[in-house]
Order: sequence, then C-alpha cells, then structure tokens
Amino acid sequence: MPQQTPVSDPTPVFDPTPVSDPVMDRITAAVAAGRDGDRAGARAALEREWEAVARADDALHRFTLAHYLADLMDHPAEELVWDVRALDAVEALTGERAARYHHSLRPAGFRASLHLNLADALRRLGAFAAAADHLDRARIGLDDLGDDAYGRMIRSACVGVGEAIARRSTQPRERAPHD
Repeated sequence: MPQQTPVSDPTPVFDPTPVSDPVMDRITAAVAAGRDGDRAGARAALEREWEAVARADDALHRFTLAHYLADLMDHPAEELVWDVRALDAVEALTGERAARYHHSLRPAGFRASLHLNLADALRRLGAFAAAADHLDRARIGLDDLGDDAYGRMIRSACVGVGEAIARRSTQPRERAPHD
C-alpha cells in the first residue's frame, strides 16, 4: 500500500494572546490604574501617550486611546470629543492591523459601542435627536457583535440609553465597566 502524504491544514492557528505591543501595554496599565481609582493619573498617562501616538498615525492605538480617554473625562462635552476621535480612528482601522494585534479584533465590532457612547454623551448634553440618531447607528452595528458577555453588555446598554433618551434624561446612568 502506498504511503500517503499528510495534507496540511490550511486553517491558520491563532495564538489567543495579543502580540507584544508596548503602546498597548502602556494603555492597558493606565486603564487598570483608572479602574483602580486613579482617574487623574490614568488620564494624564493616556494623554501623554496620545501625543506620541497621534504623530505615529496608528489607527489601532488612536482608537484604543481615544475610547478609553473618553471614559476618563469629567464632562460629557469632553467625553464627546474623545468619542468622535475614537470613531474617526476606527473608520481608519483595517482588519489586518487589528488582527495583527489580536486575531479576535474586528473594526466592525467596535462601531456599535462607539455609536452607543456618542449617543450617551449627546443625551447627557441634552441633544436628544442627535443621541437617538447615534443610538440607531449603534443598534445597526449590533449584528457585528457576538453572543458573548461583551455583545450582551452593549445590547443591554443600548436599551438603557434608549430609555434615558425617551425620558429626556440628562443624568449619568449606571455604567458597565467597558460600555
């Protein structure tokens, strides 16, 4: 009987851990400090990182920094500026660049969250029509999310923001750690 040559599996094997990226490591450390209560220190560290990243023009870094800086702002108008920067950066982010950092990242998967954040900031500023428009865009992007904890969190937050818009509430809402 002739010996068969094994056929190699063309499916790439992905390492579930992100590649080494010193910028992302510094962002992660600053975000952790903010979640541990050092919001001012985290904001200062991320703003310093932004100065370097903005010149380097890496859309993944710009998106990640802007997204987390928005969460550290004290006023919804400041948050809105960073949310717009995050959305602008994700529009420039290629799937190839995102996957180079981690195989699970897809730019389309971020849009629902970003539009949700814009809707919430606009709502808190009293711009309810603009908030409703971004909430509609967030809902359109929900199909790009998985049926996992993150997807469920964003879907739930869409409901909460929608209810707050309907009530014409400008009050901050209870937030999940990453929405």
